[in-house]
Amino acid sequence: MNDARILLADDDEELCQLLSDFLVREGFAVDLVHDGDTALQRAGAGGYDALILDVMLPQRSGLELLRELRRDSHLPVLMLTALGEDIDRILGLELGADDYVPKPCNPREIAARLRAILRRTRGESDATRLTDLNAGPVALRAASRSATLRGESLALTGTEFNVLAALMREAGRMVSKETLSQDVLGHPLGPFDRSIDVHISKLRRKLGLAADGKSLIDTIHRGGYLFRVVED
Repeated sequence: MNDARILLADDDEELCQLLSDFLVREGFAVDLVHDGDTALQRAGAGGYDALILDVMLPQRSGLELLRELRRDSHLPVLMLTALGEDIDRILGLELGADDYVPKPCNPREIAARLRAILRRTRGESDATRLTDLNAGPVALRAASRSATLRGESLALTGTEFNVLAALMREAGRMVSKETLSQDVLGHPLGPFDRSIDVHISKLRRKLGLAADGKSLIDTIHRGGYLFRVVED
């Protein structure tokens, strides 16, 4: 990860500097911005491997920034949210964040989450080392990390791609939420963690319904999720 260039957007300049100093010692290159407009301009211009984004920013909030960014960018985003603000976390994931860390945050956890995100987006983790996959109307291509639905390109974030790959690899069999969280997000499932649920919800919307009028992804009560093997 020594070549990873990170953009850190937070209006708390002291916290930014502390996080930056730690991440630099961990081998990351870090640029700092303190308002939403500048963060969007820098992130949209490219050249970064990931964005650490605080929800509360002046000029343009982190959620507004993320909505704009996701119109034409798949840059991995790690959100920083206030402790207990579940709605911000859910909205962030809905808008395309890859993961989140609540404040006050431990710099070591930030570094660990960043490494997990970068391994996933670069296809370096065990969970994302895959061959081409085909299941019903969906096809995944490993080399390009791209997906199609009935031959049409699917616009997926890196995390959505990895969740879908994990389900398709076990098509017809349940994959537990714990497994998805550990293998795809890179950390254990917390007791109130809805990250996987939100990613699944977004995937369902993008995949639409199968020929039988049902979702391609089944929920297994108190268990996990299953990608259905159907003709389409």
